[in-house]
Amino acid sequence: MYTVSLMAAPTRADLGDETIIGLQRRWDGGHAIWLDRGTAAEFPIPDLPADVEAVRADLDARGLDLAVQPTANRRKAVLLADMDSTMIGQECIDELADVAGVGPRVAAITARAMNGELNFHEALLERVALLAGLPDSVIAEVLASRITLAAGGPTLVATMKANGAWTALVSGGFTDFTGPVAARIGFDEQRANVLLSGEDGRLSGHVGLPILGRAAKVEALEQITAARGLTPADAIAVGDGANDLGMLQLAGTGVALHAKPVVAAQAPIRINHGDLTALLYLQGYGRDEFVAP
Repeated sequence: MYTVSLMAAPTRADLGDETIIGLQRRWDGGHAIWLDRGTAAEFPIPDLPADVEAVRADLDARGLDLAVQPTANRRKAVLLADMDSTMIGQECIDELADVAGVGPRVAAITARAMNGELNFHEALLERVALLAGLPDSVIAEVLASRITLAAGGPTLVATMKANGAWTALVSGGFTDFTGPVAARIGFDEQRANVLLSGEDGRLSGHVGLPILGRAAKVEALEQITAARGLTPADAIAVGDGANDLGMLQLAGTGVALHAKPVVAAQAPIRINHGDLTALLYLQGYGRDEFVAP
């Protein structure tokens, strides 16, 4: 059995009965239930339809998200989440670079790296080098004035934790940011790279090795699940960049959230319109089960 999930952006809540009924008939679906009226609904189907991609494209053009996944083991025991442009609305290194006066140059490298056009390791070293000499006190200033949490993130983490899940923030960014962000949202643990500073209190332009990139995110997924007697199939992972693809493809449920085109094309599940609460709907949580952060 498979479960079809239909979702609209919570700010629009424009998912209607006619869309659900039409797809039920097309795919010989069972009884549909509203998880959140106007925003999310689901129904079972016996087999994986051959025209999923065509239907997904049509719904995407209408501002709706579609996911079709096996019904068994949908509710996950582990959450692994990327940070930049996933759990927060910004790329931290781009914000630091903007303060340092090299914003456009670094942002261009970031965009290419996240779209898989550049080697992540080399791109990170190149960008960090451009931050050399920046007072490390700027990090706290950027955190306070420029970093905002992505919609639905705190609710996602609070709800999964309340249901016994372990939550981890795993980022190719920096611990100076993942530490405060993880604490603010409520993650159980966080992993990221380390920005190095000199004795003068300024960034050295170097990052601690080894660099946490695509392979390290896969390793984190394997380690975190194994430590709890689980497998990656018991995890849901979310990210938006090319360095997230490995963990998205290995996790039981891998979600590309507002992702770069190359990532969206290869990810198991794509959310282009909803926010992070879509990960709860994908697991069958109804709005009445959401836990306030």
